[in-house]
Amino acid sequence: MVREIIIGSRGSELALKQVNIIREYISNNLEISSTVKVIETGGDRDQQSPFIEMEGIAFFTKEIEEALLRNEIDIAVHSLKDMTTTLPEGLTIAAVGFREDRRELLLLNASAHEESAPLFLKSGSVIGTSSARRRSQIKHIDPSLKLKDVRGNVPTRIQKLRDGAYDALIIAAAGVNRLDVDLSGLGVYRLRQESFLPAAGQGVLAIESRKSDTELNEALAEINDDIVSAEVQLERGLLKKFNSGCSLPLGVISSIGDNGEYRLQAVLDVEPDGDGSHELRRIDLYGTDPQEIVEEAYRSLTAVKVS
Repeated sequence: MVREIIIGSRGSELALKQVNIIREYISNNLEISSTVKVIETGGDRDQQSPFIEMEGIAFFTKEIEEALLRNEIDIAVHSLKDMTTTLPEGLTIAAVGFREDRRELLLLNASAHEESAPLFLKSGSVIGTSSARRRSQIKHIDPSLKLKDVRGNVPTRIQKLRDGAYDALIIAAAGVNRLDVDLSGLGVYRLRQESFLPAAGQGVLAIESRKSDTELNEALAEINDDIVSAEVQLERGLLKKFNSGCSLPLGVISSIGDNGEYRLQAVLDVEPDGDGSHELRRIDLYGTDPQEIVEEAYRSLTAVKVS
């Protein structure tokens, strides 16, 4: 039986918090002790490039995966939404679970608040986000809002909001919850996930390992949450069809009903006529075959508009 392992992680406060969730679980339930090796990634080093240019290219996972392949670490703990849908040869996702609130959190300064507005913000307010998915949905919900790139970890971005760098910020609720960030003095809205769709796998932790580590993978399989696993297979399955990683302006969520029926909701910003105009396409599908649902969703989101 595996007794001690090395876990690779980014060095941010949130990344280490997530690692500790896994460390505590495997210590208490699998009797596996561990140490943590902090690995700096390209996304950590580059604090200048717009995040939209970095999405979908393993900017926060590449160096950690390389350490796995060199046997310098035994597993890696990631936010699943940071992972590419195609893993490097020899690596696998051994388990997923611990899904936090998957909704988006809108934080705003009181001076910009307008309760009756589409996003509770005064016309012309500056909202901080660098995500292609978030930007596309914001533009369609309230075209009057101005978008501004934002970099930095969760506490840094929230401090920039307090300092007046922008009027509002959209951020994943999961990270704020896990860090128990102080939000006093800010307006806080948890956006309905059906109207502002999150990223594939948002709020989920993933454990990545080498395929060849059979004994360790068998132990880690006990962590896997079957319901979460089924949900993210739908979400990431749709994302993978586009072969674009998380840079795609795609929001997607899935769920499984009490009767075992799957539901997949997605939204995609498309340019249907190639003339610079944009359309926000939505799908809401039910079924019993996950692959069929993914295929139908992809067809609907990419269908050529017939005039």
